[in-house]
Amino acid sequence: MFCAHRLKLGVCRTPIGGGLMSDAVSQYTAAHIQVLEGREAIRKRPGMYVGSTSEPGLHNQVFEVSDWAVNEVLAGRAEHVDVALESDGCVRVAIDGPGIPVEAAGHAGDPSLEELLTRMPAGPRGDGRNFVGVGLFGLGPFVTNALSSHLTGEVRREGVRWVQRYDRGAAVGPPAPQGPATKTGTVIAFRPDADIFGTAQCSFDALAERFRTLAFLNRGLAISLTDRRPPSGPRSERFLFPGGVRDFVAVIAARTGTPDGAGVFGFEYEDPGITGSVEVAMMWSDTSAGGIHGFANSMPTRCGGSHVAGFREGVAAAINAFARERRLLTKADTDLGPDRLCDGLTAVVSVKLDRPEFEGATRDFLGNAEVRESVAPAVRDHLIAWLAEDPRLASAVVSRIAAGTSSAGA
Repeated sequence: MFCAHRLKLGVCRTPIGGGLMSDAVSQYTAAHIQVLEGREAIRKRPGMYVGSTSEPGLHNQVFEVSDWAVNEVLAGRAEHVDVALESDGCVRVAIDGPGIPVEAAGHAGDPSLEELLTRMPAGPRGDGRNFVGVGLFGLGPFVTNALSSHLTGEVRREGVRWVQRYDRGAAVGPPAPQGPATKTGTVIAFRPDADIFGTAQCSFDALAERFRTLAFLNRGLAISLTDRRPPSGPRSERFLFPGGVRDFVAVIAARTGTPDGAGVFGFEYEDPGITGSVEVAMMWSDTSAGGIHGFANSMPTRCGGSHVAGFREGVAAAINAFARERRLLTKADTDLGPDRLCDGLTAVVSVKLDRPEFEGATRDFLGNAEVRESVAPAVRDHLIAWLAEDPRLASAVVSRIAAGTSSAGA
């Protein structure tokens, strides 16, 4: 019956067990299977590794290296990251520190220069709370090398300058000494492959936004970005924010509306129950809101997750408790919902976990249930304490929220 039905649709044209299909199957052998590994797989399907072959994919190629460099700083192996967009189309990422190991020099221990550039990691390196997620899928400089027409790795270590060159991900030769070095550090300079990315160009503003965010989320991290392409002269910006996410919220609020004078409220704490830390900052505005921005291990969780859900619950519990204590809500009034309470709010919720559990290939939703249970009461208690410090100002904020709810209900 099934075959007869398919026959009416013009799909099944031969008897089962013979004919064209059987001939095709019999001719299909192992010779028809193409196995791609390493850089060949990346170059064949670049969108699978950096998202696209247009400008966003080009930026992800840069982030695969710059995120690795940031992790070197966060691990204490360097002090700052310098990224430069050169006039010849190359991108240069440099860090100070002792310089990563070079196999040709007999160094052992941490991954060497050649391992970093030619081997796909078994898993994201530095998956703990003190590291940022590397690139789009955590594959690091190996992906950048595979998608570059030319790449040079330079290490200045122990008084020697080592250089290794690559063409389309393949080493031209082993690392070779190129004379003495007076300083130490590591530089990865690459030219994105025009055969893959076409005429796409890196956007200074897009890169700056990413580096700015990383500096906000990792207090003390210093990143500089220089663009040497403009005919009018270089453009440069340095990112370093001692205030952490408080500075982040203030910048977002300034972009989207006028603060109501309450300033930025924030707190941070370590919680052994989630084997991680939580940092929160928020500000209400009279005009438009900057929204709630969630991050897990310095990666944006655009689809939210347990940390954002816990934040919303905590805000709702605190505001409703304060409103009832000040009789801004009567017994007959229902609690104000999180959606209304977050109207006019700009907030950043950043968690750093030793064992983050992401949902989705792009890691944009945090699933750790215990994080919600940690964040919600912490936000409630800290926010209630903050409201109690200045009852007049707190009443103004809560009254405005309550008034907005009443007018919306009308």
